[in-house]
Amino acid sequence: MTDPTAAQLALLGGAAFAAGAVNAVAGGGSLISFPALLAVGYPSVAANVTNMIAVTPGYASGSTAYRAELRGQGRRVRDLGIVAAAGTAAGTAILLIAPAGAFDAVVPFLVLLACALLAAQPVLARVVTRRHHAGLGLRAAVFAGAIYGGYFGAGLGIMLLAILEAFLEDDLQRLNALKGLLSLVVALVSASLVAIFGPVAWGPALLMAAASVAGGWIGARVARRLPTAVLRWGIVAFGVAVAVALLLS
Repeated sequence: MTDPTAAQLALLGGAAFAAGAVNAVAGGGSLISFPALLAVGYPSVAANVTNMIAVTPGYASGSTAYRAELRGQGRRVRDLGIVAAAGTAAGTAILLIAPAGAFDAVVPFLVLLACALLAAQPVLARVVTRRHHAGLGLRAAVFAGAIYGGYFGAGLGIMLLAILEAFLEDDLQRLNALKGLLSLVVALVSASLVAIFGPVAWGPALLMAAASVAGGWIGARVARRLPTAVLRWGIVAFGVAVAVALLLS
């Protein structure tokens, strides 16, 4: 496609800012930034890999804001970070090797899956069975989630938080901080691979990356003040509309 116009760049910057904030608060920010890239005319695979680059700095700024909640979780970060990195590499390899048509066919359903995860987050938080120890089950679940994150990634934070709550008994803010750092690991690995091998639109990617930093920094600081139900259902409605549009097209 041709270079985006100033109006399109403004749309992408605003979407990335919102995505960074949403990812820091609850996850699901790619349901804003990925459709924005589609809206300005990028093919689905190019939009996906560009979005991977764009949201990575937002995860970093969000994790920085959660430094206090990450204290004492070094062992968890090391163990699960290695597992997440391996799963991400597998998922991103599938994305880059598989035909573009395969991604086009599956992406509406991945968007719907991300919407379902976001909508079900309050229920998942209530019904999961917390355990006093984490073992192979936790690692297998994180590995599977990271494969999804390396392939697409929208809703990854929601998925990871549900996994952590299922296996670990800890304060929700500490688990949210761990979720954010694992999401950063996934983002860094996938972004590194697509930067080398993927069809990244670098101009929009760098603009969106800067905007997502600001969004992630602000989002992490207002996470306890936002009306999360309104935010959640607004994103779900938007994501479903995007999925329907993709199916119809």
